[in-house]
Order: sequence, then C-alpha cells, then structure tokens
Amino acid sequence: MAREILIVTDEWTPLDLLLFRRFREEVPGRVEAALDSNPGLSASGVFLPLGATVVVDVPVPVKGPTPARAIRLWD
Repeated sequence: MAREILIVTDEWTPLDLLLFRRFREEVPGRVEAALDSNPGLSASGVFLPLGATVVVDVPVPVKGPTPARAIRLWD
C-alpha cells in the first residue's frame, strides 16, 4: 500500500469527514487505521486542528476481470 499525507484545510473537520472527502467512500476500519498510523492524533479531540497532517494508507486498486459485453437478442 502506498501512503499519502492529508492536510486539514477547513476548521471543524473530524477525521472521518477528512477521509471521506479524500476517498469518496466509507470503508470499515479506515478511521481506526488512520489513528494507528498517526499516534497522538486522537489527543486533538473530535475536530482536527487547522493545518494538521494525517498520514493514510492508500489502497492499490485491484484490477478485476473486464465485464462481459452485453448481447442484444433483437437488434
């Protein structure tokens, strides 16, 4: 997995919102993984301080099988 650094640019931003804005999906365990990767981050409280940096693991996209082409019977 690759790592990425996120910087808090808005006030009143909780960690889960910061992660959702970056990845555009909710994944179970992502907040906990970010807290594990950033010791002391939870000491800042619910809202992250402005300018705080958060190191997150970026999942490598898995290339799956290509979808089968749709066949139309009456064309």
